[in-house]
Amino acid sequence: MKNSKSHFRFSKRQRNEILFLTALIIAAQIIYFNIDFSSQPAIDLESEEVVLLHHQIDSLKMMAVSGQQPERRKFNPNFITDYSGYTLGMKPEEIDRLHKFRAAGNWINSVADFKKVTRVSDSLLDEISPYFQFPEWVTNPRATSQSRTFNTEKSFDQKMDLNKATAEELQKINGVGEALSRRIIQFRDRLGGFQVDEQLYDVYGLEYSVVRRVLNEFTVKEKPEIVKFNINKASASDMATLPFISFNLAREIVDYRMLHEGFKTLEELKNVDGFPVQKFDRFTLYLTVE
Repeated sequence: MKNSKSHFRFSKRQRNEILFLTALIIAAQIIYFNIDFSSQPAIDLESEEVVLLHHQIDSLKMMAVSGQQPERRKFNPNFITDYSGYTLGMKPEEIDRLHKFRAAGNWINSVADFKKVTRVSDSLLDEISPYFQFPEWVTNPRATSQSRTFNTEKSFDQKMDLNKATAEELQKINGVGEALSRRIIQFRDRLGGFQVDEQLYDVYGLEYSVVRRVLNEFTVKEKPEIVKFNINKASASDMATLPFISFNLAREIVDYRMLHEGFKTLEELKNVDGFPVQKFDRFTLYLTVE
């Protein structure tokens, strides 16, 4: 009997531990029955403030998207470049067909002509054709001869030297303002002087009809002396100093050179990825394989 009583006796430390455990159980029950553990969010997503904020975010997103889309303006499809054709959504082969057609001296005079030559899809044609703008002599066959006087070429002797033309002299041409005259001269300076009249077409923002009017008054008379770049030795950075060669294209030329152990002829440039074949003649003015 004496031994059995000893099983129900606790030391002071054991009694304190039992008391602490009892208090812990009571505290846990109080917390369980008095605190809501449901998955309700701390913020009411349906509140007026949150809904208004969502509308503002959506509006900002729409503004950002619309701001990224370039403004489309009227343009003459005869002068679509590689870059502009790409931005319009044309395929490389469609752009090449147009350039080949134009290189033969032919003209696109209607939407039907454009479709026939480029063979673009009907969906793309419907999208871009509303922005086609043809010259007046196409849209208005009765246009006066005054609008076509630039077709009458002056003789070589009657023209001034394009490489000596000042900004003021260029601005006398209809369509050439202060900005374009400055751009022509800057382009000329980067080239070291024009080698041929056709280089004027490479000036950014200068429309075909304006170039024709300029070349009716100016022509290349004194050609500058230039040192051609040897494409088998020149670095990509050196070739990229020419205004018509981007650094990416110059790097493609160097990569092709390394892969094929050099260029044998300039014609091989046409095999370089991204090379603008329609401007091959421009490249031969400044590059050599010697």
